[in-house]
Amino acid sequence: MCMYCKGDELTDSFTVHVVNYKNCLIIVKNVPCVECAQCGEKFYTDEVAQRLDKIVSGAKKNAQEISVIDYRRAA
Repeated sequence: MCMYCKGDELTDSFTVHVVNYKNCLIIVKNVPCVECAQCGEKFYTDEVAQRLDKIVSGAKKNAQEISVIDYRRAA
């Protein structure tokens, strides 16, 4: 069930996660998510959220003006 609109139809999907960090953009593409068919809101599983945190933390150490990372290829 969607936390926002209470819709019942959720589907597996992919999205782009964007973080603005000290005037740098960190873009993580192909991030797995669950999407509400009614309102379009996207949710991450706990496992995906933890991996995203590690990916973004690593990107912050090598901060460039724009960093684009493919979730499926990130270590």
